[in-house]
Amino acid sequence: MHLRGVVLPDDEPRDLWVVNGRIRTRPVPGARTVVDGGYLLPGLVDAHCHVGLGPQGAVELPEAVDQALADRDAGALLIRDCGSPIDTRPLQERLDLPRIIRAGRHIARPKRYTRYVGVEVEDPAALPAVVAEQAAEGDGWVKLVGDWIDRSTGDLAPLWPDDVLAEAVKVAHEAKARVTAHVFGEDALPGLLAAGVDCVEHGTGLTDDAIAAMAQAGTALVPTLINIEKFPGIAANAEKYPVYARHMLDLHARNRATVAAAVEAGVPVFAGTDAGGGIAHGRIADEIAALHGVGMSTTLAIGAASWAAREWLGFPSLVEGAAADVVVYREDPRRDLGVLRHPDLVMLRGRIH
Repeated sequence: MHLRGVVLPDDEPRDLWVVNGRIRTRPVPGARTVVDGGYLLPGLVDAHCHVGLGPQGAVELPEAVDQALADRDAGALLIRDCGSPIDTRPLQERLDLPRIIRAGRHIARPKRYTRYVGVEVEDPAALPAVVAEQAAEGDGWVKLVGDWIDRSTGDLAPLWPDDVLAEAVKVAHEAKARVTAHVFGEDALPGLLAAGVDCVEHGTGLTDDAIAAMAQAGTALVPTLINIEKFPGIAANAEKYPVYARHMLDLHARNRATVAAAVEAGVPVFAGTDAGGGIAHGRIADEIAALHGVGMSTTLAIGAASWAAREWLGFPSLVEGAAADVVVYREDPRRDLGVLRHPDLVMLRGRIH
C-alpha cells in the first residue's frame, strides 16, 4: 500500500509505502494508494490504561477485547497497561488489537487499594520479592501503589518504607524492568524518587522539590488529567474522612498548576487516560486536549500521545522498517485538537480498520 500526506512531527509532505506490515520509504512498484492527502501520525499511545479492569473490578476477556477495540478505533494503537487484574496476554496475540505493554498487577498492601485488583503484600519487607515476580510476569514494567488512604489516620499516606522501596526498585532494574508508581499525595514522593522509580502516575501532590528531582533524573510523569476530574466526587463520598476529603479537593484545585510547572521544568510528560475502572476507553483525544489546557502546545500535547510516547516506550515512529501503525486525519490536528476525535483511517500492523 501507498500513503501520501503531511507526516508529523516532520511537518512535510511525504510518501510512505507499507509492505508486510512495515513502513518503507522508497517506492514499491504496484502499490495501491490508500491515502492521498491529509496528516499522517504515528499511532497514538495511551500511556496509562487498564485493559481488563472495569468499574466493578476484573472483567471477562471478551469485555477486555471490547475495551481494546474502543482504544484502537480512537487511534490508540499502543497501550501501556498500568496494571490489570486479568491475564491479557491472549489479547497480545490478536493482530486486530492495539499493542499492549503489560505491567502485570498492581502491587499494594491489604486495605490500601481497590480490593481484588492488585497483589496484596502483608509484610512490606516482602515487596522486593513480589516486584521480582511481577517483573517476570510483565513486559518490562512494574506498577507500585505508592500511596492510598490510611483509614487509621484518615488521610493519604505512603505504603512502603523508603529502604524497602530502594531495594524493590533495584530488583526491578536488575530484571531490566522499569517501575512506575501510583501516587496522589505529597508524602510518598520523596521515598519513591530517591528509590529511582522511572515514572510517576497522577502526581497531583508534586512539590517544587519533587518536580526539580524528576526533571534532573528524567523521571516521567503521566498525569491522567481526565481522571483527576473525579477527585471532587471522591471527596464527596468520603464523609467519614474529612481530612482526606479536603486533601483530595486541594490536590484537584491546584492540579493544573502542578502539571504546568512540571511541563515548564522539563519533566517528560506523557498522555494516559487511566481508562478502566471509572474512565471509558477510547478517550485519548480528551487527554491530549487536557494536556494542551495546562500549557502544552498542541504539537507537544499530540507528541505526548504519539511520537514522543512511542520513543519513550521503545517503539519507532514512521521511519524505514517501523511497524505500519498509522492514524490519518483529513485536517491538521495541531490547528484543532478536536480533529483527533475523528480519524479518517486507522492502520494497525499494516491493516486498515
